[in-house]
Amino acid sequence: MSALLMISTAGSEKEGHKIARRLVEDKIAACVNVIPQMTSFFFWKGKLCQKKEAMIFIKTDKRRMKELINKIKAMHSYNVPEIIFLEVDGGEKRYLQWVRAMSLEKNKKNAKKGPKGIGVKATPLFRHLA
Repeated sequence: MSALLMISTAGSEKEGHKIARRLVEDKIAACVNVIPQMTSFFFWKGKLCQKKEAMIFIKTDKRRMKELINKIKAMHSYNVPEIIFLEVDGGEKRYLQWVRAMSLEKNKKNAKKGPKGIGVKATPLFRHLA
């Protein structure tokens, strides 16, 4: 597998959306989820902090890792942005093929077409269990 899940945070939902849009438009990531309104607790410069943030989940191919790190650092409002990578050990084969195709795609005119005709549909990738 060459898929990665990157976890990051943003100082606001607006900043998370800005980062997400740029990563997908630039084909550095196949998909980015921005989850607004979480609370983080951490020490910074010796002081306990509590801050509202947005969580960002980024799906990409391993070969884009360095470029993704550089883009996050350049766009982020934090001096030390959270950048954590998790290797994807498995998953739905066609979804992982799509992640690879979208995050390695350089030709924007083919952005809606995945491997072997896997198209992008306007349906949610994740469905709630009832």
